[in-house]
Amino acid sequence: MEGDAMRQEAKESIEAAQNYRRELQLRLTGLKQACTQVRGSSSQARDALRRHFSELQAAATRLLAARLAQLVAQVDALEEQSLRPLTACQTLILQGVGQADQLLREGEAALRCDVEEDGLGSFNQKALNIHLDSLLEVPALVDVACVSAQLDDSVLEVLKEMVVRHGSVSSHPPVQIMELQERPGAMLVRWAKVDEDFSAVDYRLQYRRAAGGGAYEDAYVGGDCEVVVVHLDPQTEHLFRVSARGDGGSSWSPWSVPVAGSTSLAPHEWSPGTDGFILSSRRNIAMRCDSAPSGCPVLYSNGATYCPGQTLTFKVSAVGQADNRDGLGVCVERESGRATLQRDQAVCISTKGAVFVNGKEMTNRLPALFLGSAVTFDMEVVALFSGGSSNPSEGGANVKLRVTIGCGSREVVFDWLLETAVDGLLFGCCFAHTGWKVLVF
Repeated sequence: MEGDAMRQEAKESIEAAQNYRRELQLRLTGLKQACTQVRGSSSQARDALRRHFSELQAAATRLLAARLAQLVAQVDALEEQSLRPLTACQTLILQGVGQADQLLREGEAALRCDVEEDGLGSFNQKALNIHLDSLLEVPALVDVACVSAQLDDSVLEVLKEMVVRHGSVSSHPPVQIMELQERPGAMLVRWAKVDEDFSAVDYRLQYRRAAGGGAYEDAYVGGDCEVVVVHLDPQTEHLFRVSARGDGGSSWSPWSVPVAGSTSLAPHEWSPGTDGFILSSRRNIAMRCDSAPSGCPVLYSNGATYCPGQTLTFKVSAVGQADNRDGLGVCVERESGRATLQRDQAVCISTKGAVFVNGKEMTNRLPALFLGSAVTFDMEVVALFSGGSSNPSEGGANVKLRVTIGCGSREVVFDWLLETAVDGLLFGCCFAHTGWKVLVF
């Protein structure tokens, strides 16, 4: 017996050692990923810094060279403009000097002649014609241009200060993605600040396919800290990253660590072939047109794809005239004979904000729908009853759903009693007038 106990203790120790080794291996893998992230991000940061400052230096050199050429051209123009009258004056003076030299030579030759000869008289007459008492006025130096360059040495100080403050390096971005939650053909992305000293005003979310290394594209820019990214193919991994912009700032913060995620849920689709509606290529957008023979047809989903525990969202991307018969909601089954969602075994909200449960209007209302409105349906099972339940308050229902309908900043909560348990629910919409367009996800 003692040997069996010792053998059992040894087995337990071996199993504990194996588990311990397994956990250590997992931690080593995590450390390896962390080191790879540090080295990879550092290499990317170095490349980004070198590329940016190289471009900045080249741009600054081009700007300085262009400014220098502009100023030198201004100096050349001022020089030419200022020398033009001075050169003309110099030419006239040189002409006068030449005439005076010629007159001097002729006068000396005339003096060497006899008085009775005609040469002396001719010289005197020529001297009178030259106007030896007329002199050109030369401008004073104070009236002549003195070209100079005015250079503000403080520019160097300002440039130095800007360069010293330009750029920054951080080890942790101020915002990180905290949660990915799959939705049908979409992904709910939530993020939060991790740097309490950073005052964020706007956020920018981007995503791309994980495979192929394509470029990121914007999914959202605004002040919210969560958004549903739609039009994602199921079973396809995507990378998500977020950045923030501070109060009064124009530049975005460093990107968060990319987080990978995929949705396994097929996207919601509207049922094709319903009169009065045009569908997008993905069948997740429906537009009410004027081709319906009936006044208010109901467009249902392509199947019972909405399940309790999920969030169903209708996004209004175009509006028409509101009508009391309109509705966006969820139902148990189709009713081809009734063109409305305001009926039994259905819950809906009208375009005017009225909420209907099993065809009865609730006292509480939600805001009327407008362009950009988002209506959400959240349901959870809160009670199951036997098929033979006779509780009159429950009307013989064997399932109770807690329903929350939200629109804007308001919501209504109520219990919805169903006659039978269902695995999934249909969703639908109906509009009496054209112009309405709804995205479902």
